[in-house]
Amino acid sequence: MSVGVAALLQAALLAVVVGVAARPLGNAIAATFTSDRDWRVERVIYRLGGIDPRADQRWTAYLLSLAAFSLASFLLLFAGLELQGSLPLSLGHGAMPTAQAFNTAVSFVTNTNWQSYGGESTLGHTIQMAGLAVQNFVSAAVGVVVAIALIRGFVRHHTDRLGNFWVDLVRVTIRIFLPIAAVAALVLVLGGTVQNLVAPHEITTLSGAKQSIVGGPVASQEAIKELGTNGGGFFNANSAHPYENPNPFTNFVQLFLILLIPFALVSAFGKLVGDRGQARTVGLVMATILGLVVLGTTISELGHHGAAIHAAGSAMEGKETRFGIPASTLYASVTTGTSTGAVNAAHDSLSPLAGGAVLLNMALGEIAPGGTGSGLYGILILVMVSVFVAGLMVGRTPEYLSKKLGPRELKLVSLSILVTPAVVLIGTAIAMAFEGPRSSMANPGAHGLSEILYAFTSAANNNGSAFGGLSANTTFYNLVLGVAMLLGRFLPIALVLGLAASLGRQGSTPATAGTLPTNTKLFAGLLLGVVFLVAGLTYLPALALGPLAEGVR
Repeated sequence: MSVGVAALLQAALLAVVVGVAARPLGNAIAATFTSDRDWRVERVIYRLGGIDPRADQRWTAYLLSLAAFSLASFLLLFAGLELQGSLPLSLGHGAMPTAQAFNTAVSFVTNTNWQSYGGESTLGHTIQMAGLAVQNFVSAAVGVVVAIALIRGFVRHHTDRLGNFWVDLVRVTIRIFLPIAAVAALVLVLGGTVQNLVAPHEITTLSGAKQSIVGGPVASQEAIKELGTNGGGFFNANSAHPYENPNPFTNFVQLFLILLIPFALVSAFGKLVGDRGQARTVGLVMATILGLVVLGTTISELGHHGAAIHAAGSAMEGKETRFGIPASTLYASVTTGTSTGAVNAAHDSLSPLAGGAVLLNMALGEIAPGGTGSGLYGILILVMVSVFVAGLMVGRTPEYLSKKLGPRELKLVSLSILVTPAVVLIGTAIAMAFEGPRSSMANPGAHGLSEILYAFTSAANNNGSAFGGLSANTTFYNLVLGVAMLLGRFLPIALVLGLAASLGRQGSTPATAGTLPTNTKLFAGLLLGVVFLVAGLTYLPALALGPLAEGVR
């Protein structure tokens, strides 16, 4: 069997498995947020937290609750990193440097999971479990509840109340993430992923040298790392490490977990708005973009560009032999399209055009299919842009799901689109303007620009992967990338919640003969064009100076 056929079969099998699982899980997610019944464990949590589960919050209260929870999460995680030496099972590791602790705490609270540290050489078991893994659950849940709040804005009328943040957070964590992650962890353990609490032990290699072998609660963290589209690895090598990702079976399981919730949320969206056709349209565009990126990266890597690679017969530098090129490019495409950031190969070693493809995948806003929740509300923003563009063509006030998109809604939509590119491009410009940040580049010229552009694109889009040639563990990058993560996460969330409230205040606008159908393949084509047009106009100059310039020379 040729490598190309193997790549096609692998991607097709993944698409089938995710497609089969997404709809029933989507129905379960929809039921989670529409049920009036609280589970017993949820009632206990509400009593301990003084939460009224029947309270319905205005959008400002919803946003303040989200901000307060995220701030508390940051402070607790930051304190844990600074006090690590006093924690049990610290394995002798002390406090993380302050700037790096700030970056790490921000990273995990924003669902970015950017890591400027080596996991096994920096953190003990307690902070990995009680700090990082906990944030993997709740930061993913925050993204989901924001998407649900936006859906409520479409289905509710004459109110700016979006639900109860605390109830939404507890429900999605307990009813969705915890059960699936528990089963996934067992599957990964059966596949060979490590799960223990042992201290590092030394072995003697064949050459007589001593090497420290680190174990830990890897499978349990790996499960929610992928399911919550987090991406932070227990080990520095992330999912390229054999303890995290031992074989092709566990690699496939990880890919399945990464895609499961984002596509299930699309199905839940169709269920909640009462129109499965809307979900099919959005899902089709997401799958098409992901398929194009997978195709582009795989062709580029299999094309053997460059004399050395052509002579070797394979672009295997930076890739694991147990996965090969197809599984590596598929993994890179899925993780950069889902705000996950996990890697099973060195993205810095990708050919220039393949590296540019995964960079563009993030620059599109990570909507193919995006992170847990963030992918759905991100593409719905672009759906509204597409409706507006179509309205301009026919001279009609744009409408979507029986809600008019007036000046207020379109201003919020426009700001949502502009925030992330502004953070990326301004941050990249600042880093390139000063000698200190530029000195962190391992490579000069176009590839060096790609390294910095990738870092800020990853941070602002809350992805977390990196071009490893950039030495980002400096005070400048720890602080500036941390700020980029905060702005890229919480400014869009605030705008989306404001948009949801604005939509919810409206009544229902009946469909007429002039209403644009948004559940058709024709509209899917328009949406696809808008996605690439928006990203192309924004990022093309930077991409032309980086990966494109390197790839065509």
